[in-house]
Amino acid sequence: MPREVTEPPSLETLSCPRECKVTKKPQKSYGFYLRIEKDTAGHLIRNVEKNSPAEKAGLKDGDRVLRVNGVFVDKEEHAQVVEIVKNSGNSVVLLVLDDASYQKAEKEGVNLEELGQKVSTGQQQEQQSLSPVANGAITAVPQPRLCYLVKEEKGYGFSLKTTEGQKGLFIVELSSQGAAAKAGVQNNDRLIEINGTNVENDTHKEVVEKVKKSENHVIFLLSNEETDHYYTSQKMVLSKESANLRLLPLKPRLMEIQKGKNGYGFYLRMEQNTGDHVIKDVDSGSPAAKAGLKDNDILVAVNGEPVDGLDHESVVGKIKQSEAKTTLLVVDKETDAMYKLAQISPFSYYYKAKDPTPAKMQERVELHTEQKVNHKPRICKMVKGPSGFGFSLNMIKNKPGLFINEVQTHGPADTAGVENNDFLVEVNGVNVINESYDKVVSRIQDSGDRLTLLVCSKDAYKYFQDQNMPITASMADPVHDTSEPPAYTENHPSEPERNSPEPRERASSSSSSQSAASTRADSDNNDDTKL
Repeated sequence: MPREVTEPPSLETLSCPRECKVTKKPQKSYGFYLRIEKDTAGHLIRNVEKNSPAEKAGLKDGDRVLRVNGVFVDKEEHAQVVEIVKNSGNSVVLLVLDDASYQKAEKEGVNLEELGQKVSTGQQQEQQSLSPVANGAITAVPQPRLCYLVKEEKGYGFSLKTTEGQKGLFIVELSSQGAAAKAGVQNNDRLIEINGTNVENDTHKEVVEKVKKSENHVIFLLSNEETDHYYTSQKMVLSKESANLRLLPLKPRLMEIQKGKNGYGFYLRMEQNTGDHVIKDVDSGSPAAKAGLKDNDILVAVNGEPVDGLDHESVVGKIKQSEAKTTLLVVDKETDAMYKLAQISPFSYYYKAKDPTPAKMQERVELHTEQKVNHKPRICKMVKGPSGFGFSLNMIKNKPGLFINEVQTHGPADTAGVENNDFLVEVNGVNVINESYDKVVSRIQDSGDRLTLLVCSKDAYKYFQDQNMPITASMADPVHDTSEPPAYTENHPSEPERNSPEPRERASSSSSSQSAASTRADSDNNDDTKL
């Protein structure tokens, strides 16, 4: 009998990958999310916004990203793919495959890298113009560089000159052993920023004056001819947001701390004059000490979420949310000063650091930074008034979650931005979506006179549930803070609770109990909590 011949998977049976060039305006978003999802292969395009750059470029929900700027990324770590997209600035070229074709290719064992190469000749030529090529292989996209110069006895060791017909000032006469050369500055580099401020349109005299004013330390954002050519061809703006940080000598430190019998072994203090969350009194031999945490370290992020702008209770809540361990990103004072000089957050270094915690399969990395207003949670900070916080907390029997109603007009909650029927997500930085009604009420009562809530509308909650997205404070707009000073226009006592088949309790009930953390108010008005 003739033997049956099994043909190898054919590329012709699958849809051709689509090349989408997405270009956004500076400081705006591309208008999509890049996600990985449990039990689903590939880097997924999700939530493509209507009329956004992503939609106009042809991206569709469920598309899988095969290449970014010509680099095959299907098997790369998700954080690495996100970093490549972010470093691309205001324009990125994505080679994507629709959901059905991707799943078919996976099932049939098709080589996705080979499939990703199957683009038209015209597309290949365009791609080569977008991605630098060396010896036939795609190399890294050129980036501007941040360099930290520390003045020496003989100065910084360089001169500046203007070039006719070209924008900005150029580095010349670079001393090979000088401070600038040691910081990574190169001859003919073009100066873009000094200490976070653009100087491309400044005169020679103005630039020299800014360098002198910076005294003994200065940070330059620099570009070379190759980088200038690439960014000009892509119509991208050179900025510190797309800069390579590897030349900066001082790095944030990422550490995982396992909780011991007596906690982590350090105090966390919020300095009222700066808003910094500072590590204090690290116990010798404690888990914190063993992990490398030091006195006066400044906390940048907890478990991958930045803490800038959060109050003390919210940060403590985030640390306590992980019962057995926590991952902290910190900087010492010198490193903090360097990043502040550059006017960038140390958190921008986060994705470039090796995170020792296992990757979360449900991770959502936000490339889209401007969601629709109704789909944003809100951080609401308030101070208890004469009638309490001014809202009730309700639940529906046999349904998860708690929601807010009876928001008192002009009361603390109302002034802080809380609205009737808001869904409650966090109390003082702790996620309470799966907590019992009694436990949440207890948290609110134990918070004392100050309370921070993360809330969202019911429509937003349903939206996030449908998209299988965790709701976090990092999605919210800047904090709506009414805690300094408190503003109340009503002074009448709360109405008595009405009988209802649904259990509820007024969250404004007064309580003199202290938080479970040993919090103390120091004479210098700083919050200080033992962890």
